[in-house]
Amino acid sequence: MRAVCLQHVPFEGPGAFATALQNRDVQLESYLVPKDGLPKDSGELLMVMGGPMSVNDPDPWIAEETAFIRSALLAGKPVIGVCLGSQFMAKALGATVRPGQALEIGMTPVHLTSEARKDPVFKTLPDSFAVFEWHGEVFDLPKNCVPLAASAGAPLQAFRHGSRAYGLLFHLEMEQAGIDSLCRECSSDLAKARMAAQEVKTTATPHLPSLHQIADQLIGHLLAPPR
Repeated sequence: MRAVCLQHVPFEGPGAFATALQNRDVQLESYLVPKDGLPKDSGELLMVMGGPMSVNDPDPWIAEETAFIRSALLAGKPVIGVCLGSQFMAKALGATVRPGQALEIGMTPVHLTSEARKDPVFKTLPDSFAVFEWHGEVFDLPKNCVPLAASAGAPLQAFRHGSRAYGLLFHLEMEQAGIDSLCRECSSDLAKARMAAQEVKTTATPHLPSLHQIADQLIGHLLAPPR
């Protein structure tokens, strides 16, 4: 079994998702799309990671990746889109991606929707819990998708397309090293949000094990044979 991971910057990789795949003997292939281009196909599971760019940027690779993701979604493939990846999914499904009211950085409480109570993964989670965020753009709910979570800063934090594709504006996969890299590589965001790197790191650390557990659960659900 093969999972394909689309990365946009070297410092936003699959994190805890990679561990979950390794534990299930799934082969993981990563592509740094702006540099390497797209893979020949999306494997048995497609993961689309984060990055500081916008899906509305004019770079040709962005249009190509949007089309690649759209075909995986329309084929009913298991897909996880994280942060920028969820924005790619929303755009691929025809929704608008636009600047949010403010940057959402660090641990943020999200609240589950009533629809999430029927979702195979989200129904096991508490009504409200804290997630790790680092984004400035938000999106509308794409047509024929199910809203799963919201926050004060983003009316839509997670959605599902079909039964096996999840768009998450937040990071379940982020590990300590990834947070350190984000604080270093995207320090201008911290300055803009008037936040200190140390505060972001210290607040996030205790939450990572429980977020990684949800990441593992999501991978388990997407790799299970469809019922």
